[in-house]
Parts: sequence; C-alpha cells; structure tokens
Amino acid sequence: MRLSTRIALWAAAVVPLLVVLAGLLLLPLVGRDLRHQQDARLDERAAALLPSVRALVAADSKGRPKVEQNQQRKVVDAALDLGVRVTGTDGDVLLSVGPQPDGPGALPSEPGGGPVTVRDRGGSWRVLTRAVGGNGNGRGGGSGLLQVIAPTGPADRQAAAVRRRVLLVALVSAPVSALLAFALAERATAPLRRLSRRAAGLDPAATPGAPGSPGSSGGHGFVPERTGTTEVDELSSALVLLLTRYDEQARRTAQALDTARAFSADASHELRTPLMSLRTNLDVLAAHPDLPAADREEVVAELRQDHARLLDLLTALSALARGDLVQLDAFQPLDLAELVDAAAEEARRRHPGTVFAVHAPAELRLFGWESGLRIMLANLLGNAAVHGRADGVPARVTVRLAAEGAQARLTVDDSGPGVPPEDRAAVFQRFHRRRDSPGSGLGLTLVAQQAALHRGTVALAAPPDGTGCRAEVTLPLPRPDAPTLELPARRDWLTGSGH
Repeated sequence: MRLSTRIALWAAAVVPLLVVLAGLLLLPLVGRDLRHQQDARLDERAAALLPSVRALVAADSKGRPKVEQNQQRKVVDAALDLGVRVTGTDGDVLLSVGPQPDGPGALPSEPGGGPVTVRDRGGSWRVLTRAVGGNGNGRGGGSGLLQVIAPTGPADRQAAAVRRRVLLVALVSAPVSALLAFALAERATAPLRRLSRRAAGLDPAATPGAPGSPGSSGGHGFVPERTGTTEVDELSSALVLLLTRYDEQARRTAQALDTARAFSADASHELRTPLMSLRTNLDVLAAHPDLPAADREEVVAELRQDHARLLDLLTALSALARGDLVQLDAFQPLDLAELVDAAAEEARRRHPGTVFAVHAPAELRLFGWESGLRIMLANLLGNAAVHGRADGVPARVTVRLAAEGAQARLTVDDSGPGVPPEDRAAVFQRFHRRRDSPGSGLGLTLVAQQAALHRGTVALAAPPDGTGCRAEVTLPLPRPDAPTLELPARRDWLTGSGH
C-alpha cells in the first residue's frame, strides 16, 4: 500500500475521532451555558413579578377579592411564556398559569438558593422559588411563595441540535480529510518517489564510473538532488554514502580477486624452479640408492636449500597479500622507537655475526599497522645483514631514527658493496635479486609496500662516507588536526602496478 494511501486512511479515521472527542468536550459546556441563560431569565422574570405577587398575597390575606383579581391579571400579563405559581400564606394556590408540572408534590415547597430541576411524568422543568411577604413588605402577616417555571425542552433541543451537528461534521470530515491528506501526502512524497525511481534506475554494469565498467573511476554515478524536504535529503545523502561504500567494497573485492590471481600466477612461476630441483634431487636419490656419502650429502644439502627457498617464498607472498588487504581499523597509535629496538634485537639473534648499532629517541609515536611495520623493519635489517658483508667481513649495520618536522626518518646503513644507482629503483620490484642472493627477491618489495601503506617513501642511496648502501624510509607523523590517516586508493602490489 502506498504511503499516501496509508496517510489518507489514517486521516479519515483520526480526524472524525478528534471531531467527536471535541464534541464530547463541547456538549457539556453548551448545556451549562443554556442552563445559565435559562436561570438568568427565570431570575429576571421573578424580579419583575415579585411586586405584583406581593400585592396579590397581601390582598388574599386581607380578604380583598377585587384587588386580588387585579393583581392576578398583572401577574398573568407579566408571566408571558413562563409558568407561574403563587401560593398564599395559608398554603392555598392563588394563581397557577403557564407550563408547569401538574403532579402533586412535584414543585419545591420551600424557597431555595437558586433554580432547581424537577422531573414529572417524563418532562423536566427549571423552577425558581422565592418567598413573598404577606403584608407587602415581607414583615409579619405570614408569607407566600412565588415559583417561576420554565420547561427544559428548548434547551435540550438546542443541545441535541449541537450534538447532531457534531456528528454531521464528523461524518463529513472523514472523506474530506482523507482527500486532503491524500493530496498533501502525494505532494509531500513526490521527491521520495523521484528518489526511488532514480535509485531503481542505477545499474552497476551501465553506470559511468561503476566498478568494472570502461573508464571506471570507482564512482557510483548518483548525484543527490536538494529537494527542500529534510527527510528526503537525508535519505538521499544516506543512499550516496551507501553507494560509495558499496563501490569501495566492490573495488576492494575486485582487488582481492586480482590479488588472488596474481598470487597464484606468481607463486606457480616462482615455485616451479625449486620444485623441479626438488623433484630432480629426489629422483637422483631414488635411482641411486648406493650413492656415495659425499654425493648424497650434497644432494640433501640442495634439498634443504630448495625447501628453505620455498618456505621463504611462501612466507613473503603471504606477507604481501596481508599488506594488500589490510583495513584501516588495523592501524593504531604506535611507538616506532620501541619497534626499531625490538627489530634490532631480533636481527642480532638471527644474524649473530653482524654488528647492529641503533640510534633512536626514547619515544617516537605515529599512527600505523604494527604487523606491517615489524615486517618492514625485519626485512630492512635482514637485507642489510645479508648484503652488507664485504670480502668475508661480517656486516656492520647502523640504524638511525629521528623526527624531522612532520616526518619520521629511518636510515639503515650497511658496509657492503652497495647498489649501483641504475639498479636502485629495480630492487623494489617483485622477485628482483642478485644471482648470489639467498633471498626470495620480495624483501625490499615488502618494505616498499609498507612504506606506501603508511603514506611514506623508501629509497636507496649511498651512505655519507660513500661505502655500502643506505636504505632511507620516511613516514608521516600524526598532526593534531588529523590524528589518523587513510589507506591509499590502490593497493595492487601483487597485480603489477607496483608502489
């Protein structure tokens, strides 16, 4: 059911109910006002009749029939359409004219403070009773009663007419309010319907900039329109945010698929050689069970080397994939100086013949991914320890960390043969290594990946003394107005565009 139809039905039900409730509150007020008007009329008429009634009661008490008759005519003329009953000092009814109850004992026998309602034989009257002095001045000679009577029927009929009008308004308001509510709801929901049609027309396969489309820039192609209706504008903004997140998720899903494909292709390519070597050596051992001990030991050593190379390759590829798929919630405030010290201790354990010298402040905090930074530092120090040897002399590795402006600068110097300037950019590519290198060719690729993920840079250069190689990494430090950072838009380390 459409929203405008629902609103119309609710209006058709609620508006008459409100009218009826208002009528229920109004009817007692109308009845009270009508009674007050009737009582005021009774009081006014009693004040006008009182002099003639006093004279009538006085004439009756003194036995003057002619005077009594004259006063009766005056009372009748002044009564108009009201009922009047006059009782003498002896309790006899001297005059009874106009509408009034005829049942015995229906009227009050004593004067009261104001009009009262009496009922007799299905009818009701408002009765005002006043005491009348028998001598004309209210002192001595006994007293009579003046009762002015008005039927409540006219007031009841007016209240009934108001009740009928309330019910009529309630009945008429149902269709009228439904039509008005439907028209207003149709007008109010028009922006919502337009937004729905625009959203329904979105096609990720055809929208310019949609993920996977030609010339895609990752956008959803949906531009919010300001309608002036707060709720619709908020819904439009929420839809844009949802589509943006969808595009981001689709982009990351596509990158993850590309990463998986590249991982499979690179792994199969790089693992083919050590696997073939393993197969060859195993075939040699199987075909020559009587192989001399020296030759057998050589074959077993090659098997161990191939196994170590396979393990290194798989470990490095896994680390690359982790970095490619890391999410922003993995980043947190860290102490880089502490990580550098821990990496140096681990490197001393792994390379006992290498001398490591660390120069770092007591604390240097940044926003980063702890696992990624540990991978970066381990590969930097491991690469320097392996390639920093010269002529059989153990490597000497010097690590310096310092804050320079808005950046942290990390340098790792070794005493090895160094890297020619023309080869310094190529060493960060996947599987690039020297012929005599025991590594997988992915160590510096991991360093470059982590530097880019942290919005930093990495480069190779010659140390100040010109001997060996220097690896320099710069990482941004958090700013007070931007304590966090965003991940790069592209993280396709395994799919070929590099860093």
